[in-house]
Amino acid sequence: MIKNHFKIAFRNLFRHKRMTFINIAGLGIGMAAAVLIAMWVQNELSYDAFQPDAGNVYRVKSHLTITKTETWLWESSPYILGEHAKKEIPEVTDLARIMPHDADLSLHSGDKIITEKKSAYVDADWFKIFHYDFVEGSVDEFNKNPFSLILTGSTAKKYFGNQDAVGKVLRIDTVNYQVQAVVKDNPANSSFQYNMLIPVAAWQADAKTKQNDLEWGNYNYLTFIKLRPNANAHAVAAKLVSILRTDRKDDNGKTIFTLLPLKEMHFETDLMQSSVIHGNRTIVNVFIVLAALLLVTACINYVNLTTARASLRSKEVSVRKIVGADRLQLFGQFMSESLLVSVISLFLALLLVELAMPWFRSFTAEDFGEPVYAAVVWFILGSTLLISFLLNGLYPAALLSSFKPVNVFRGKSVLNFRDVSLRRVLVVAQFTISVILIVGTLIIYRQLYFIRNLDPGYNRAQVFSFNFPYWNIPHMDFKKSNEFMETVKQQLKTQTATSAVAMGGSDFVDFNGQSSGGFDWPGRPKDFEPAFAPLGVDPDFKDLMQLKMKEGRWFTNDPADLHNVILNETAVRLINLHGDPIGQRFIHHKDTGAIIGVVKDFHYKSLHDQIGPMLVTERNTSGFYIKTSPGNNAAAVAAAGRVWKQYFPDSPFDYQFLDDAYNKLYLAEQQQSVLITVFAAIAIFISALGLLGLAAFAAEQKVKEIGIRKVLGASIQNIVTLLSADFVKMVCIASLVAFPVAWWAMSKWLQTFAYRISLSWWLFAVSAGIALLIAMITVSFQAVKAAIANPVNSLRSE
Repeated sequence: MIKNHFKIAFRNLFRHKRMTFINIAGLGIGMAAAVLIAMWVQNELSYDAFQPDAGNVYRVKSHLTITKTETWLWESSPYILGEHAKKEIPEVTDLARIMPHDADLSLHSGDKIITEKKSAYVDADWFKIFHYDFVEGSVDEFNKNPFSLILTGSTAKKYFGNQDAVGKVLRIDTVNYQVQAVVKDNPANSSFQYNMLIPVAAWQADAKTKQNDLEWGNYNYLTFIKLRPNANAHAVAAKLVSILRTDRKDDNGKTIFTLLPLKEMHFETDLMQSSVIHGNRTIVNVFIVLAALLLVTACINYVNLTTARASLRSKEVSVRKIVGADRLQLFGQFMSESLLVSVISLFLALLLVELAMPWFRSFTAEDFGEPVYAAVVWFILGSTLLISFLLNGLYPAALLSSFKPVNVFRGKSVLNFRDVSLRRVLVVAQFTISVILIVGTLIIYRQLYFIRNLDPGYNRAQVFSFNFPYWNIPHMDFKKSNEFMETVKQQLKTQTATSAVAMGGSDFVDFNGQSSGGFDWPGRPKDFEPAFAPLGVDPDFKDLMQLKMKEGRWFTNDPADLHNVILNETAVRLINLHGDPIGQRFIHHKDTGAIIGVVKDFHYKSLHDQIGPMLVTERNTSGFYIKTSPGNNAAAVAAAGRVWKQYFPDSPFDYQFLDDAYNKLYLAEQQQSVLITVFAAIAIFISALGLLGLAAFAAEQKVKEIGIRKVLGASIQNIVTLLSADFVKMVCIASLVAFPVAWWAMSKWLQTFAYRISLSWWLFAVSAGIALLIAMITVSFQAVKAAIANPVNSLRSE
């Protein structure tokens, strides 16, 4: 019987090729999109969960109270805290620390100079908590010698090709390090994407550095603690605070520690800055809903088209019942057809996923592996198959198997008003989803356009920067380094492709530095110690970046300016000086000077953040900023590279254009924009496919009515209006339903930006217009085809 069910199912699908194509194409594309989204979501939700005993591993989180209203949250903690915790807290079974390398690491392999951007120092117990698959070498050898290295497989191949990496020597500065092991690359869902690991013992080989690490005031390490099963994390955190209170007398209760579960680290959002990869839980939830909506949209097509064509199969069902088929057998027949469509759609989805994976990996910058061999992919596909099979089969099968043969042969309709209403509701649901996605696409695009075109308060066009490599100049004091930087600056200014050169703090576009304490001004309350963003600049920085002064002046080459400061507008409002701020005393870090100017607020961080108080000084400059002459970007970079090589021949020249740095701040939003656009297009395409099928069926059902109307003089426009009116109404209703949902969702998204667009009514009107236009084009295609058909053919036979 089952064989017979599938044989008949194949015949029915083959007989109605157009409807079969619409069902399989819509469902296959919807399933493929849902699978791609589910792979990304699963990757996000499983970060670090593969680690052994991940549920018992925590990271120490530091809370530093700066003022009554401001607390800094850091992922780092003092190295010495771990030393005490291991000895004094019995719940701690293992403790490990990591210190990511802040700057690019310059490596020498023979005559080659290699830049490594992802490296970190780890202590001897790191591998007791975190799992790595060793391909060559062992962790024992790594821990024996402080000047050792562990490389990932891809890094070892990049450095040494197909040669064995273990035993090879790489020079860092003047010290030779030997590769002791090679490990497999960490999976995509690991927070620790480091290509090179170095023992902390190498960092602490210098006595001064080690002594610095043993001071409580230095928060340089991420500390991970593994607790005994069922240990109370809050109680352990309290013991960590107790250790701090006992050993650091000057803390005055301003610092506390908490423990963050390892599995929650990926979605941590309140840190001032972080060295590990973080995700956005809200965006993950959005895409979970999006995947479900795409799958539901695809399934709606099958339900709509199957129930719409029920009347065409009514006689078949009635004859089957008369000759003895019971309802269960008929139910099985239609469920077999649903299963067949779902299985074929699954293989189409798998093909589309395979074709899309190269782009998807590149776009998301995640290595998902081959989906065909991934158990999670087959779990997702299997679940999707089951869900789509049930959604697509249950209602149509129950409806078609419930016909009463006597009603069919008496000429009564097999469908009642409730069935027609359900199809309308489903079409409205499809286009509601489509309109919501169109609104989201337009609003995200408008916000990104706003970001690209907002005046940040400075000019970043044709400006690139690079950092001064203090680490390559041993035993150089601050005064000599400044003199050296000035020499390099003057040489850079002589290059013909360069129009201006200045020195300033690094990472000007995304400035995360904060400093608190040691500031004073007239009238400051004793308990008021706000944090400032400290920016070091030289006298040429304002003109190069085209900063605007509200009042006062910029720095000159007057030696007195080394003690003076410039504040931004936000800082002036914050400190609430009485009278004109220009000329008033200002102490910063025991250096007494005066406020000589107020610079207009500029965006030195992402637009997600409010402009904060900034303190500008003529000191501590660590970066060069070069503005190129028009059309000479490449020549200016090459010229700066030659100057760099003259002074730092052993270090690669690493630079960045400010436009690129600015765009990187919004990379996540740009990816969201592309993905939402792609999936909105898929949802609209699937909805249009379903609409095309329903329009074709409607035209088929009304073929004689259309013929009669044409004979009586109806125009093509009249026929098109007849067939299109219901669908246009449904799209309009869908738009009205979609608007409040889209407004709520996009309002929430825009609230993540401190500076954002307003939600204008025309964005919603345009979205509805797009959906209506697509629906009209889809329906009109079939309506015009029916309207221009020869009425003689439709009226010739009964």
